[in-house]
Amino acid sequence: MPSLGADMEAGSLVEWLKRPGDEVKRGDIVAVVETQKGAIEIEIFEDGILERCLVEPGAEVPVGTPLAIVRGIGEAAEPVPPVPTVVAPSPPQPPPAAPAQARAPVAAPAAGLQASPAARTLAAERGVDLSKVKGSGPGGVIVRADVEAVAGVGAPAEAAPKPRGFDFSQMRAAIAAAMSRSKREIPHYYLSDTIDVGAAMDWVAKVNGERAPERRLLIGALFVKASALAAKQFPEMNGAFDKGAFRASAAVHVGVAISIRGGGLVAPAIHDADKLALDDVMAAMRDLIARVRAGRFKSSEIADPTITVSSLGERGVEALYGVIYPPQVAIVGFGKVVKRPWAIGDAIGVRSVTTITLAADHRVSDGHRGALFLARIGELLQTPEAL
Repeated sequence: MPSLGADMEAGSLVEWLKRPGDEVKRGDIVAVVETQKGAIEIEIFEDGILERCLVEPGAEVPVGTPLAIVRGIGEAAEPVPPVPTVVAPSPPQPPPAAPAQARAPVAAPAAGLQASPAARTLAAERGVDLSKVKGSGPGGVIVRADVEAVAGVGAPAEAAPKPRGFDFSQMRAAIAAAMSRSKREIPHYYLSDTIDVGAAMDWVAKVNGERAPERRLLIGALFVKASALAAKQFPEMNGAFDKGAFRASAAVHVGVAISIRGGGLVAPAIHDADKLALDDVMAAMRDLIARVRAGRFKSSEIADPTITVSSLGERGVEALYGVIYPPQVAIVGFGKVVKRPWAIGDAIGVRSVTTITLAADHRVSDGHRGALFLARIGELLQTPEAL
């Protein structure tokens, strides 16, 4: 069970998407785990053969618990130390019901239908036609919860099925725990700078004038890219403080704070954001927002951000002062772009400006370096075509 954040202690295995004997490749989604942050797609990090699953769907296990055994491709199967399989707790048995009329036999699902083994088994037991079930799993795969919703398992037929993956009270508790730990353990310092982004706004408008709506850039993509490039130049802003020591990260994985409809917040990473073209950053942001709000994001996106960027400009906020998400050591905030009187040489004009803020860890950096870091972001935004 991977650690998907400083506040995570355990997770529940929702679904296996691969079976023992299946070949798996790095990046494949093999399982879905439910945490306080939602339903997370678990990726595999080594090519191989899924030898054995060690945790049954429905079981909750602590971080660090082995979930499966993977054998390298080409390696002979070798005896492994016996590891007990974690079994899901048995649900309480309902009282005996009056004999029901026998169900009509259901036709076997089409060969091309995507459904998990657990979903197929339950569908067969309950007489549910899988061809009429809409899948909510990764890629539209039908999972057990989808069949349960149709079959009315564990709830009255008139009750709406509970959306999987977002218990907002639990998510709010997880956020509170992480932020309380952050303010208790991390000596924050805060800086802000208001910069002229007129050149960036004009450049974005010019580029978008020649594009279809789905390919247009948002100013947020420039904010993410400029922050990533600055973090690369100021490594003390980019990494993790853990076990009493700071580890700078060679890669820049920018966590983008995304609000979830109904409440809650997550900040999944755009990997190697400093190396991506602006169009690729924008595409990654659109993809993350769509998947997060659909309740689908990957374990690697949650587990390894090296710095976070947050913006409440679209909510009308002119400046925000973030709380560092441990074990990260910095968070950059961008406010609303507003029109302000601005000195241009010896004259006064009206320019588009925004306020950038930095919350950083005083154990790793100081105000001098933080100020240079913010100034570098401002400099990069003056030449948007070079981002």
